[in-house]
This record gives sequence, structure tokens and C-alpha cells, in this order.
Amino acid sequence: MPTKTIGRPALLAALAFAAGTCGAAESTAQTLQTRVDSTIRPLMAEYGIAGMAVAISHNGQAQYFNYGVARLDDQQAVTSETLFEIGSVSKTFTATLAALAQARGKLSLADSAGQYWPELRGSALEHTSLLDLGTYTGGGLPLQFPDSVSDPASMLAYYRQWQPDYSAGSHRRYSNPSIGLLGLLAAKSLGQPFPTVMEGTLFPALGLPHSYIQVPAAQMPRYAYGYSKDNQPLRVTPGMLDAEAYGVKTNARDMLRFIQANLNPSGLSPELQRAIATTQTGFYRVGEMTQGLGWERYPYPLSLQRLQAGNTPAMALEAQPATRLAPAEFKPGDSLFNKTGSTGGFGAYAVFIPSQQLGLVILANKNYPNAARIEAAYAILSALDPHLADTRQPPQN
Repeated sequence: MPTKTIGRPALLAALAFAAGTCGAAESTAQTLQTRVDSTIRPLMAEYGIAGMAVAISHNGQAQYFNYGVARLDDQQAVTSETLFEIGSVSKTFTATLAALAQARGKLSLADSAGQYWPELRGSALEHTSLLDLGTYTGGGLPLQFPDSVSDPASMLAYYRQWQPDYSAGSHRRYSNPSIGLLGLLAAKSLGQPFPTVMEGTLFPALGLPHSYIQVPAAQMPRYAYGYSKDNQPLRVTPGMLDAEAYGVKTNARDMLRFIQANLNPSGLSPELQRAIATTQTGFYRVGEMTQGLGWERYPYPLSLQRLQAGNTPAMALEAQPATRLAPAEFKPGDSLFNKTGSTGGFGAYAVFIPSQQLGLVILANKNYPNAARIEAAYAILSALDPHLADTRQPPQN
């Protein structure tokens, strides 16, 4: 087969183009490194954070940035393999599991809780839909169980005696017992305990080899310690439905793979593609935020202040009027999705923008304010997305 000879001028032009392309890529990478460094290092100093991991996906390309230490005692450096507690970001996995159970025909989100847990029959929750449990709109279940709920029997007794403060679908009240119950019932529909079905079914289907509900002994050396305000080491405290509501431990690589699956699920099974679409569907409007199943959605682009306003303590602690969207809205193309999560010693944030094929994960072994997480994420994303202003700069008069 004849070969094609490239003339010297054409060859020089091709080499110059390649060099220019490579130089542009290196310049972009250096700009991003500078932006991440200048954002994360002061954040760690301000809040006394021992270690942080940042992972970014842009047009399918992953980049990782690691800072500080996973544990103060042995000064083990944070890497992209370090395991962090992600707190309520776990709810997005619980939601994906429930949506996957629906895609497999094991449940419908329109079904009532009493269909999957007969012991709820005769209670106020018997006819509460799985969708309302997953969107915190079932009538006002509280943020946490009361201290008296400490075992399965007392949990069932609590659910049986609970009385709603609002009619179903009228208010959103962020609640671990609400979405935790969704996770419990989804696992029941699949015929396995929640940790088993997460670690044996969902995580492998998403390609997450180092995500856990219960960290195995062999992985404990990679498990960071979280730290209290006075730098005492902490790990998540066991509680009822902790696994379902805030129990995932994962690393930056796995968490970013999950974000990439949400950005571009085409490589997943058809069932899982449908599940991810379900979690990104908007079911209730709550102010400027649209509540999906696990994920919280905003019109894109949006300002830093509007994004922070949707993640204030009031949104977690107070009931908010909600409007049911009929039909439900699937609008990933002009949306930003996000979720915060915390345990006593860890703070996490995940955000992605499908239209820009852009996603970001920030993991820390200290619980610090949501507003600071979101400001840091916004500053980093603005280095890659021209639609976002770098709000760290003072406004111009």
C-alpha cells in the first residue's frame, strides 16, 4: 500500500498546530491548578481543615487535586483514593437505587409505603407515596429521628404513631427519616438488605469499586478521620437508617465517576440510564430550587448568591411551601444539579452542569459551612465555564 509523503511546509504547519494545541491545553491545566490552589488552600486555613480532595470532570476528562492529610495522627497524605464520609450526598445514591428498582419493575414511585411494609398499615404513612418520601413532601417528617428511636422496633413504633403537620405534597421538609424510609422500602422491593444491594448491585453497576456502606477491614487504612471543631477525630455515629440517609463512604475517583454517569449515562445499562434520568427529573418547585429525587436542580446559569440561597440552614431545618410539577420536568440541558452532605467530622459537595459537561466534587474531613463550599465550587467552575462569573472579585461600580 503506498504511503503518503507530507511536504516540509505542511509538516511544519502540522507540528506548529500540534504544539499550539498542546500549549493551550497546558495553559488551561495550569490556570485550573492555580485556581484550585488559590481557592482550596485559604479555605483549609480559614476553617482548620486537615485534608481535602477535589475532582473535576470537563468534557469527559477527569482531574484530581489533593491537599493536606487524611489523619492527623500519622500525617497520611490525602490522595484520590482516600475514603471520605459524604453525609447527605449519600441521598443521591439512595435515590438512584429506588429509581433503579422502578426501572426493573420492582416498585413504582407512585406506590404507597404500606405496599412494601405491611406494618405501616393503619398509620398516617400507609398511603404516603414513595415519591413524596424521596422528595421530603410526605407531610413533615423531621430532619432526624428523636433520640428515643434506637432500634428497628422503636423506629416502626415512631412511624406508626407519627402524624403529619401538612397535607402530602404541600410542603418540603428536608428529612433523613423520609428519604431513609424510601431507601429501606426500595431494598425491600429488591429482596435484600440496603447495604447488600448498594454494595452488591448499585455500586458495581455504576463502576464504583471503592464505595461502601460498611468499610471493609482491608480498606480501613484509606479511611480518613473526620475532625470536630477542636480537631478531635470523628467517624459517623450509627443510627437508624443511617446507611440509607447519610452512610456512603467513597473516594474522589468513585464520586467523580458517579458525576460522570450523571453527565453522560450512555455507557450504562438501559435500566440505569432510566434510573439516572428519574433522579434528575424535577417533581416539586421550592422557591428557585426544583426538587428532584435526591438531586436539587436550579435554572442555569445562575449567580453564586442564588445557589447559596438554596442551600441555607433554613432549607434543611424549616418546612418550605412546595408546588407539585404536573407533568414532572426533565430539563437537564438548562440546569445545574447539586447536593451538599455532612457528618460530624466531614463535609462534601457535588455539582454538575450537563450542558457544559462539567462536574465537580469537593471532599473534606471537617464539617464546614455550606456557603463556603458552594463559593469554592463556584470559583473553581468559573475557570472552566464562561457562563459563571468569578465572584471572588469585588463587583465593579
